[in-house]
Amino acid sequence: MLYTLVETAKANGLDPHAYLTHVFEHLPRAGTPDAVRSLLPQQLTMADITPLPQPC
Repeated sequence: MLYTLVETAKANGLDPHAYLTHVFEHLPRAGTPDAVRSLLPQQLTMADITPLPQPC
C-alpha cells in the first residue's frame, strides 16, 4: 500500500518524501472519511504540502 502511495504521489507531481511526511503528520487528526480522502495524492499539490523546517 505504501508503494502505491509513493508511485501515485510521483504520478501527480508530488515529492514522495514531502507527501508522506505531510500524510503522517495530518492523518492522526483526520477524523472523517472525507478528511482522509483529502490526503490522497490526487487531491493535493506541492503548494498544499508544508515542508518541515530543516535543522541547522
